[in-house]
Amino acid sequence: MHPNIKWAQDGITVAGGNKKGNGLNQLFYPWGLTVDHDQNIYVADCVNDRVMEWKPGATSGRVVAGGNDEGSKANQLDGPRDVIIDKQTDSFIICDSRNRRVLRWPREGGTNGETIVSNVYCFSVAMSSDGFLYVCDVEKDEVKRWRIGETSGIVVAGGNGKGNRLDQLNSPTFIFVDQDHSVYVSDSNNHRVMKWMKDANEGIVIAGDQGPGNSVTQLHNPQGVVVDQTGILYVADYRNDRIMYWPKGASQGSIAIGVNGQGNQANQLNRPRGLSLDRQGNLYVIDHWNHRVQRFSQDVHS
Repeated sequence: MHPNIKWAQDGITVAGGNKKGNGLNQLFYPWGLTVDHDQNIYVADCVNDRVMEWKPGATSGRVVAGGNDEGSKANQLDGPRDVIIDKQTDSFIICDSRNRRVLRWPREGGTNGETIVSNVYCFSVAMSSDGFLYVCDVEKDEVKRWRIGETSGIVVAGGNGKGNRLDQLNSPTFIFVDQDHSVYVSDSNNHRVMKWMKDANEGIVIAGDQGPGNSVTQLHNPQGVVVDQTGILYVADYRNDRIMYWPKGASQGSIAIGVNGQGNQANQLNRPRGLSLDRQGNLYVIDHWNHRVQRFSQDVHS
């Protein structure tokens, strides 16, 4: 059975939304995000080479990492694509993509980062509850798992060259890791989402894989992925300007958000990228070409 989820179609802008720019109330092609337990939003503000924090209800953010022009010094970022929080060390983990590194950056008063993974064209990072770091390398078409402090990671998805077989990926963009250490991968140029169980040699298709298109069985360059407590998969369907959800085992998806086509109204998206869920079940969407973050809530009245 399809759970009958209804989402309010009007999003609330919770970060950016003041056209593109480098002011503290602006974002410039934001990419990935994470939301903490207090509903503070952390955004990889890609073209501004910084990570921004937006507190609930704030009309502007503050720089918490980077923001010192683009560059490769320890206090600089160059095209950050994703950010997560490592609770164990109270630090940010940042995909510093064009510097080909992953940084750890102290949350409180951090003025520079420490490289924890190098030589990786990282688009997305995730962390399991027991502290393993997962890094998505879009160039090598693979996801690696790292134990913090170790110098080499192990491939947990892809890694068999670019392709569309079940043991391959083609430009993976975003990842999500669940409690069982299964890795969900937006396999963007294959227009599908794959699930790789722990220690699996190949993945399972759980959404898309019907070529690029906008039917409910299709995706077009999927980006952000997140799975909720009940196992429902949410996907930022990038070129279709919509968020799709796929219940566990479903052969087709449903449109959660974005039935009104591309645009910049409250009920529209323009190239959605990163996704995050908060503890209340609100969905946060990086609305990439609108340079904003939109928050959507489930429609309890339906």
